[in-house]
Amino acid sequence: MTNKPDCILLTSLRATPTARLHAEFNVLVAPTAPAERLAFIKAHPDTRFVAASGGWVPAEVFQALPKLEIVSCFGVGYDGVDIPAAKAANVPVTNTPDVLNDCVADTTMGMVLGAMRKFPQADRFVRDGSWLKGGQALTTSVHHKKMGIAGLGRIGKTIAKRAQGFDMEIGYYGRSKQADVPFKYFADIADMAAWCDVLVVITPGGAATRNMIDARVLKALGPKGYLVNISRGSVVDEPALIEALKTGAIAGAGLDVFADEPRVPEALLALDNVVVAPHVGSATNETRDAMGNLVVDNLIAVKNGKKPLTPVY
Repeated sequence: MTNKPDCILLTSLRATPTARLHAEFNVLVAPTAPAERLAFIKAHPDTRFVAASGGWVPAEVFQALPKLEIVSCFGVGYDGVDIPAAKAANVPVTNTPDVLNDCVADTTMGMVLGAMRKFPQADRFVRDGSWLKGGQALTTSVHHKKMGIAGLGRIGKTIAKRAQGFDMEIGYYGRSKQADVPFKYFADIADMAAWCDVLVVITPGGAATRNMIDARVLKALGPKGYLVNISRGSVVDEPALIEALKTGAIAGAGLDVFADEPRVPEALLALDNVVVAPHVGSATNETRDAMGNLVVDNLIAVKNGKKPLTPVY
């Protein structure tokens, strides 16, 4: 028997945060299949602590755990968490903001450079022997271009800082104009798309932003414009994007996220004007350690009778 309280683990953590979690809790590792997970959760109704990803915490979890005190989520997004159910159960939900800002901003600029300067295509051009037959086609400069940022939150502001290092002009779209922000504000995302050279999407996922980047926005972005999505695949109308890339309605795209990942449409992968990555925005050893440790820190805080460190509501 252990005196440590149970904690149901619904996500994967790296070695250091995992060791810390085991030191403080009796860790119950749930199955990965949703139906099996629910059965597992229902079999442990006295559990007070849950560590999860932000992609899967349905209302049934809160209903099955009447003594639940916190759901600590790994990642900044929590669009898969039933927040109304959490509020109804008076259970705080936390995420891992700030610790991943720099890493995601670095990835964003890598995708901007990859899409506009076509570095992945250049790598293939050398490896497959095409260089022996002549030089690669010219690409598009990044410096002094206009970047429109959809979602100027913590990460968006860090991206803007990186982009300013490339002497880029910054505009942003959001629900309202932010005080003390020196960048150009757009109340309509299509207006910003028409203004910018590269449109960076870093909004939350969920119903409010589903297909926000649609055919209208892509048309406004235009045949010299680039799209970089570092947020959630649901934010972009994927069929409309494929059509825009196929027809040259936009110049190119850099995509770290997809509508049904890890399944990526073959029609998208067949295109040479798109750079893809497997949702690696925060995927470095250092950042994933920091994220995992913040998950554990939130759990320990509540276990010790304190308020959670990074609540989302």
